[in-house]
Amino acid sequence: MKRTSTRLADGREILYYDADDGAARAVPDTRPLDASSTASEVRRDPLLGDAVVIASHRQTRTYHPPADACPLCPSTEGRASEIPAPDYDVVVFENRFPSLAGDTGRCEVICFTPDHRTSFAELDEERAALVLAAWTDRTAELSAHPGIRQVYCFENRGAEIGVTLAHPHGQIYAFPFITPRTTRMLATVAAHRARTGGNLFEEVLAAERAEGTRVVLEGEHWTAFVPYAARWPYEVHLHPHRRTADLTTLDDAARAEFPGLYLDLLRRFDRLFGSPAPTPYISAWHQAPVSGEGRADFALHLELFTVRRTADKLKYLAGTESGMEAYMNDVRPEDAAARLREVAGR
Repeated sequence: MKRTSTRLADGREILYYDADDGAARAVPDTRPLDASSTASEVRRDPLLGDAVVIASHRQTRTYHPPADACPLCPSTEGRASEIPAPDYDVVVFENRFPSLAGDTGRCEVICFTPDHRTSFAELDEERAALVLAAWTDRTAELSAHPGIRQVYCFENRGAEIGVTLAHPHGQIYAFPFITPRTTRMLATVAAHRARTGGNLFEEVLAAERAEGTRVVLEGEHWTAFVPYAARWPYEVHLHPHRRTADLTTLDDAARAEFPGLYLDLLRRFDRLFGSPAPTPYISAWHQAPVSGEGRADFALHLELFTVRRTADKLKYLAGTESGMEAYMNDVRPEDAAARLREVAGR
């Protein structure tokens, strides 16, 4: 993999990741952009203790542009985009409208392909492996930034999720705090360790593999299963068999097997409802905090879920979920796993 780092016209960093070591990507950004500025702040909820990011400057961010004005497509003659090069394999750049920047962290955009009309599920394994390498590189570099506590790589796909740019892309957030979801997991895992001496992540994975009802697919180094208490109609957790803290410590064997398994999962999601319309989803890497006592007991895993519960109905987070964080799932996890097995390889 070749990595090329350069700057956009307003000073933001852009990084090209190429499978070809001979690729030349240092193309200047000729747009007349003012220096980027943000007004984010992190506030703490006094009752819950959760960090909340206030980012009011994002109200003016790009919203559903037509395909011929997509800022994530490569630049062409007469139309400059966020990516100055006329082509790319995988590219990462600092978000022009970041929720987190400077002392409050960093937000990056990762584009998986220059092809506006495709999706991650349609990539080949070589390109998916390059995306994994880029996620890993960004996790390592951002983890070393002063004040960063956790790095989060994710993809939102589909207008139903709230995506405002249709081009296949994801995001990478470097948080100056440990996120609320991770904080809760760390507390539960620590309590289990104190009570039993065991690792809760390892025990959950072992139990799901042994019981088998909710296992969707299994490789030599990874297992994907629907969790026992899934919150979403179709929700899958993908765990490496060897527990590790984050992407930087994933072993070579698991790294090599991941692209094929992950692409299989995404393609199953697209076949779930028998519709030509792509399935909206969120794909989220859960990684350990950069440092601290909880890191040693954490387990890297990927969570993939859709807000669609039938072909023509969405799962909305309404009063119980949004108001009380009490989730109501319309699909039995065992039925969801059976359906995901059923649509394999069609």
